Amino acid sequence: MEYLNTSSEEGFILVGFSDWPHLEPTLFAFISIFYSLTLFGNTVIIILSRLDLRLHTPMYYFLCHLSFLDLCYTTSTVPQLLVNLSGLDRTISFGRCVAQLCIVLSLGGTECVLLVTMAIDRYAAVCRPLHYTTIMHPVLCRALVVFSWVGGLVNSLIQTSLVMAMPLCGHQLNHFFCELPVLLKMACEDTGGTEVNLFVARVIILVCPLLLILGSYAHIARAVLNIRSMAGRRKAFGTCASHLIVVAMFYGSAISTYLQPVHRYSEKEGKFLALFYTIITPMLNPLIYTLRNKDVKGALWKVLGRGTDSR
Repeated sequence: MEYLNTSSEEGFILVGFSDWPHLEPTLFAFISIFYSLTLFGNTVIIILSRLDLRLHTPMYYFLCHLSFLDLCYTTSTVPQLLVNLSGLDRTISFGRCVAQLCIVLSLGGTECVLLVTMAIDRYAAVCRPLHYTTIMHPVLCRALVVFSWVGGLVNSLIQTSLVMAMPLCGHQLNHFFCELPVLLKMACEDTGGTEVNLFVARVIILVCPLLLILGSYAHIARAVLNIRSMAGRRKAFGTCASHLIVVAMFYGSAISTYLQPVHRYSEKEGKFLALFYTIITPMLNPLIYTLRNKDVKGALWKVLGRGTDSR
């Protein structure tokens, strides 16, 4: 068999959802709508966080970066998926595949670390309210965000280099983008050693941040239970509920995709699961953070009010 990564001129054919041709028009319509909503919702969060002074806090600073991450993450895969569903072009060059893999892993890794920084912010707000402004100093917030982006990029470069060093057989990639487990299943040789190294890298970027988040919320739960008034408990829980929902959705899909053995990975199920974490989750994040958030809703009505007044 010919080794694909010895010739960068040969690319891959993205199978996508071509096994279900009757489903492709429906998927194209729904994904187009969801992608538009994702772009709109996350852009609104970013604009509001910049315009309204009430949102110039660490919590919304991190949320602004999360929204930007979701915009980038979705855009790294969905436009290509829409072209694939339309049947215009199902191919991707080897170089584009490497770039896409690196970008997707980098953005996903960055979100893992960024969710930890958001948990630290909630811990400081609930457990150390009197020292909150001192702990979550703007310099520290910027440093945490930079660390998130750099950590995600470094981890991605390690994983991408390990995968692309393997000889790959075949031209058909049974997915709608260059996904790590699918590329591992295309390896022409035993990937035992590479899989161990990749597993360690994924544990570092997935499991370690998740343990830190769970530890933070264990302290938060204990602090909330010590609050005597029911109204105080509801307020403290309300500040954390949105973040917990996002953590559950993100880590649930990421762990089920990236921490299972390669031989147990199903491309068919993986494609539909990938729709969830590349399209549905980025679309829902703005709704989750705004539906129960009076500050964001107040900022939105304030901006809309200005627009009405200007007319």
